[in-house]
Amino acid sequence: MIGLLTATVDILRALATGVGPKRFLLALGYSGWSGGQLESEIQANGWLNCDADPDLVFDENVDEKYIRAMSKIGIDPSFLSIAAGHA
Repeated sequence: MIGLLTATVDILRALATGVGPKRFLLALGYSGWSGGQLESEIQANGWLNCDADPDLVFDENVDEKYIRAMSKIGIDPSFLSIAAGHA
């Protein structure tokens, strides 16, 4: 189960004393959306998403993560193009 997302220092203390989760991912960054923006982007298919997969999230082979995530939703990244078209 993937369970905890936090912005508090409590989890860092728990990890430092060995009582935190066995598997964790430490990420630092910032994202911000206006009210309803993320929901609108998801409804407009502006995001690709897949079911949570602890093996994918916590895999140390970061070079393959993107390809593995895309394959979970049936996309081969080698078929993607940076050029936009009109149908």
